[in-house]
Amino acid sequence: MAGARPGVHSLQLEPVKVPETLIKGSKFIKWDEEPSSKSLVTLRVDAMGFYLYWTCPNMEVDILDISLIRDTRIGKYAKIPKDMKMREILGFTAPEHRPEDKLFTVVHGTDIVNISFLNFMAVQEDTAKVWTEELFKLAHNILAQNSSRNTFLQKSYTKLKLQVNQDGRIPVKNILKMFAADKKRVETALESCGLNFNRGDSIKPEEFTLDIFERFLNKLCLRPDIDKILLELGAKGKPYLTLEQLMDFLNQKQRDPRLNEILFPPLKRDQVRQLIEKYEPNRQFLERDQMSMEGFSRFLGGDENSIVPPEILDLSDDMNQPLSSYFINSSHNTYLTAGQLTGNSSVETYRQVLLTGCRCIELDCWKGRPQDEEPFITHGFTMTTEIPFKEVIEAIAESAFKTSPFPVILSFENHVDSSKQQAKMAEYCRNIFGDALLIDPLEKYPLQAGVQLPSPQELMGKILVKNKKRHKVAAKGPEGSVKRRVSEQTSNTYSDSSSVCESSATGILPSESADVTLTLSNGDEKVEEKPPRYTEPRKSIDHDAYSEEEEEEEPSDPKKSDEGTASSEVNATEEMSTLVNYVEPVKFKSFDVAKKRNKYYEMSSFVETKALEQLTKSPMEFVEYNKKQLSRIYPKGTRVDSSNYMPQLFWNAGCQMVALNFQTLDLPMQLNVGIFEYNRRSGFLLKPEFMRRTDKHFDPFTENIVDGIVANTVKIKIISGQFLSEKRVGIYVEVDMFGLPVDTKRKFRTKTSQGNSFNPVWDEEPFIFPKVVLPTLASLRIAVFEEGGKFVGHRILPVSAIRPGYHYICLRNELNQPVCLPALLVYTEVNDYIPDDHQGYANALTNPIKHINLMDQRAKQLIALMGENEQLFNKDKSDWDPKSKPQIRSPDDTPEKNKIPIIPVPSPPAQRDDHIASVLTDIQAPSMEELKSQKSFEKLICRQYRELRQLRRKHLRKVSSLCKEQSTWVTQLQSIRRRKPFGRSHRAVSGADQDAEQKFMDMQLDQQKRLLELREIQHEQERKLKHSHLLQAVQKLQEVAISCHSTQLKKLKEINEKEKKELQKILDRKRHNSITEAKSRERQKKDVELTEINRRHINESVSSIRRLEEAQKRRQEKLQAAHQETLQRIKDEEPKLQAQLDESCQAEFRQLPQEVRRYLQEDGWVGSGSGVLNTQRWAERSSYKAKIRTN
Repeated sequence: MAGARPGVHSLQLEPVKVPETLIKGSKFIKWDEEPSSKSLVTLRVDAMGFYLYWTCPNMEVDILDISLIRDTRIGKYAKIPKDMKMREILGFTAPEHRPEDKLFTVVHGTDIVNISFLNFMAVQEDTAKVWTEELFKLAHNILAQNSSRNTFLQKSYTKLKLQVNQDGRIPVKNILKMFAADKKRVETALESCGLNFNRGDSIKPEEFTLDIFERFLNKLCLRPDIDKILLELGAKGKPYLTLEQLMDFLNQKQRDPRLNEILFPPLKRDQVRQLIEKYEPNRQFLERDQMSMEGFSRFLGGDENSIVPPEILDLSDDMNQPLSSYFINSSHNTYLTAGQLTGNSSVETYRQVLLTGCRCIELDCWKGRPQDEEPFITHGFTMTTEIPFKEVIEAIAESAFKTSPFPVILSFENHVDSSKQQAKMAEYCRNIFGDALLIDPLEKYPLQAGVQLPSPQELMGKILVKNKKRHKVAAKGPEGSVKRRVSEQTSNTYSDSSSVCESSATGILPSESADVTLTLSNGDEKVEEKPPRYTEPRKSIDHDAYSEEEEEEEPSDPKKSDEGTASSEVNATEEMSTLVNYVEPVKFKSFDVAKKRNKYYEMSSFVETKALEQLTKSPMEFVEYNKKQLSRIYPKGTRVDSSNYMPQLFWNAGCQMVALNFQTLDLPMQLNVGIFEYNRRSGFLLKPEFMRRTDKHFDPFTENIVDGIVANTVKIKIISGQFLSEKRVGIYVEVDMFGLPVDTKRKFRTKTSQGNSFNPVWDEEPFIFPKVVLPTLASLRIAVFEEGGKFVGHRILPVSAIRPGYHYICLRNELNQPVCLPALLVYTEVNDYIPDDHQGYANALTNPIKHINLMDQRAKQLIALMGENEQLFNKDKSDWDPKSKPQIRSPDDTPEKNKIPIIPVPSPPAQRDDHIASVLTDIQAPSMEELKSQKSFEKLICRQYRELRQLRRKHLRKVSSLCKEQSTWVTQLQSIRRRKPFGRSHRAVSGADQDAEQKFMDMQLDQQKRLLELREIQHEQERKLKHSHLLQAVQKLQEVAISCHSTQLKKLKEINEKEKKELQKILDRKRHNSITEAKSRERQKKDVELTEINRRHINESVSSIRRLEEAQKRRQEKLQAAHQETLQRIKDEEPKLQAQLDESCQAEFRQLPQEVRRYLQEDGWVGSGSGVLNTQRWAERSSYKAKIRTN
């Protein structure tokens, strides 16, 4: 996103170097107030500069990741104890000592709001100063935060080595905690390395070397993705790459095709050998100039293989261009820590925002209370807290140039309608900032029309004030000044466009008002009329820019307006006006007005809605305006949750200060922090050249190639991830492109890995951005999420700096701080975009054989349209055409052999067909049995079987219920029959038996009827379910067939390319053998024969590849025909299967009455309860028989 300085950049970034003092350690008193505690500790930093660590009184080691350190402070800027007991312990009560000089505070955190403090007090003099300076350098070392994958793995190893227990051993529980996603796998990997693996165990540090740790990682995280890369590079099952293969890989896959080959020549054998010596751990491979898989894996994670070159991290932009030529890292409502309506304001936030690299911060100043008359900063008309103006100025003075030496702009939103308090504000700025405050304009850049702004280099170390400015003009008599006639409440509702001057509270003495007239900061002179009280004054006319009066605007409510409280600013007093120079805010009227005024030091602020309106109506004029003057964009007032707009919208128009809410780390803020990481985090990024040059015009909405800019084609393939989460969850990756509207592409996304966050592999097609119109303004974001949407990490990469090839991307958190273990392995391609109408030329240069083949095919097609006479005419013409080039002939050649026909004469087909047959693979379409054995189809059949079995079980429960009911009746009847007949005759007893028998018969008929009804209901339900299952099975089989066919055709394309390469290798070997034989002959014959060999090789290659392509085409057509035949067969089988199922169901239905009667007759109803028992047995057998019949 920056216009880099041409030529080869010399890297100025310093590598990490830890001073010996920090490695050996120093004694400090570590103290806390909540709860109150102190302890004597020895602070140390490891030799690699990864961690700050100390031993606690309980002998446990506490560590702090240095990359999370935001600031280090000493003396009056450090935390000072407030508790009297703690002050006494630390020696603050002794007047002869200066304990403040020994105080040392470390500020750390993962965002700018929720930060923590570590408080120390040095035992010896000057120790705190050394630690403050050196630890700050380590924390903000750019190369350290952009370390290689190997370095971050070493950082993890260092953490384990530092966190030892009381016995000085490494607890296994720390290793399990570090790789918590799969503790079982961790234990297995430790055991395979011969280490203790139980949670309660510990490991001796000397047994846990860096080599053992690397072996442990290899066991823990298997890498089939790297095996596949080696296979693609030509290893072919061998566990190594030769030097030549590695050199081809580096110069073809890893080399940026956009680089100039003179400034950046391809690597030579000696350079490749140096890489093998650096990364290859195996001595045998090293001696044979080979790189093993382990060495290759180390190289991929090495310093030389970063995703972006380290030069772009350095100060690579030209910093001598005018201030308007840069994007400037800017903050909105800097003091807020949460939302816009409630929450705390914080002085600390100013420090944190400046340490992040912000160069434009906002101060909303309001009038102080009468008791102290100290101005304060807060968000007006809200319930946010207040912070003293003076403390904010002190915090800015302390932190302004800690991370960047380039100028800081203070954007004042001034609501202080008291001349006394404005004078106090100006005094604080002068006294606290001192020489850093730019008051007078530079001699080379006077505040005159047509004079450009100074550069960041010329303003280095300076603080610029943006505040309304009052101008002195020629005297107009004793009534020349206009007094403000409205109350404070009314003045707060005026918009920026109103021409209200200061009242007597502005501090203008009567004598002064007789000499000067107030002029607004937009150049408008105050009209010499006194507006009535509580009425809105009329606007004045700018005679330089306007010929007629503007339409007046109604004052808006700042609480409801998009502009928020910015519309209620008051005018500046003389004291504040003198501080304003190169950043003078004026009310925006139109681009034409700004062009006529031609004052580069005047700038305008736009609320995002107004800026979008201007961008939509006048995009090119907006870009032209930003070439000369500054513009500041800020969020609309209705964003009460402190959310942000997308800054890319306004970067596209060249807006310099696109202000965001730094306390909200949403996607726009992540993009902002990621982009401003580059150019040494200076807070300034040079705009592309065409956005700076006045002789070039640019439309941000263009969809065409920009004049002078080479568009890019970007491809990125997400290959795999490592240690992406501490939980066993699915992981997916999103890839977004941000740039011009035509370049912006959102939400490319991989599939979600199935519960694997350790080493997921995505074997998917690359994401392609075919035409990036403006690469210098485009950024690529790769973000990783858990399957529930939880953010894991991301990385923002400028498209113009992405290196092609295989690279690791070490992830960052929302504040762009590096996270240690999570990383992605990706493959990228970045090429110059080639329009469709030029693609043919590019393909011909890339693959001339294919191009000749295409030319021959077209010639053959033309011959089919030409008559025989025309062919003879063309042939004769080619014989005598004087423009035709002479051909080199061998002594044995005849003229007939050397004639060049329109169509190249193929060599004997038998030999060519042998070559083609040797490489051509026979591919058969999958059979019906293979389709039915696919997992998805078998899964459907199993589900259908379960549904049918569930239906039968349901029916069986109904039968069982019926049988229980019948059993109850039978039991009652049997009990009646067994009773002894007292006082009854034999005839009466016989009649009772007959009645009971009749009841048995009736019950048997009733049972038969009810069982038949149940069986018929079951049969009908099963019939409908089977029909539904049949339709589902046919549909699923069609889907499986289409999917298998698509996969087979996709695989066929890869096979075609492999076959062509194999055929070309055969022909190349044949040519090589012929050349070897020819070299043994005489020189004259040798030259002629070599020429003929090359000519014959080209013709044979073209002809063979053409015949191979024809054979491949026939094979594909045959395969596609077989696919269609399979699909048609499935479609034709459906009605047959339906008919068979209907016939089977009807036959079964007709047999149901006989089936029920047969079972009842076979079992009978004789004996005690036998009928009921047999009925249950019949139900079971019937259900089982139906199940067998269906299956």
